[in-house]
Amino acid sequence: MPKTVAIVSGGLDSVTMAYHLHEQGHTLHLLSVNYGQRHLIEHEFAAKAALRLGAPHDVVDLSRVGRLLSGSSLTDPTVDVPDHGTVTSGGSPNVVPNRNALLLSVAFAVAVAQQAEAVAVGVVDDLQAAPDSNAAFIDSFLAMERIATRGYAHPDLTLIAPLVRLRKSDVVSLGEKLGVPWTETWSCFRGGAEQCGRCAACRERQEAFRDAGVSDPTNYRTSDEQELT
Repeated sequence: MPKTVAIVSGGLDSVTMAYHLHEQGHTLHLLSVNYGQRHLIEHEFAAKAALRLGAPHDVVDLSRVGRLLSGSSLTDPTVDVPDHGTVTSGGSPNVVPNRNALLLSVAFAVAVAQQAEAVAVGVVDDLQAAPDSNAAFIDSFLAMERIATRGYAHPDLTLIAPLVRLRKSDVVSLGEKLGVPWTETWSCFRGGAEQCGRCAACRERQEAFRDAGVSDPTNYRTSDEQELT
């Protein structure tokens, strides 16, 4: 069984990925990263996934780095999280540029120290959302890490992104088959006591359940999910 360091934020995608890898026989170490995101509540859900899967879970504190990542609604307190559909041009304020590269660098360092055979990340291919959430980025990052860790990493160390060619609705369908407890996942960018139902992440979550034909059990602060067409 391969030993795998899995980046799990607590979101729908990464939790489904963890359940998928567990079902495939991976020995998991779940890793969450505090990069200064306002929705740190997501890590509580990563911890729940780790508990259910019987895997260790660690949170890496990079919050000081997050203070330097201005301009994103996820890390900059002066930038409000917009409601879905209110951003009409330019880059999305919900993107933290280079975030996945940052998270993966940490995960690879841990994997080398533990002689793990894989690093896993739950990105879903979406060029409109972030340029480091696609298959081309995954392939290129692995090529770089093979150079960076040569002679120190497990000889089979690789990077896997099992969801990268799936749509979000496909992820819901997969998670449904795996028995993922959806109420133990978090999507909302705002990070309150309940998911807001209005931000881009909440709307994508709602649409994914609808398109997969799966009932969405999430308690939102609004009833916007009932208005999807």
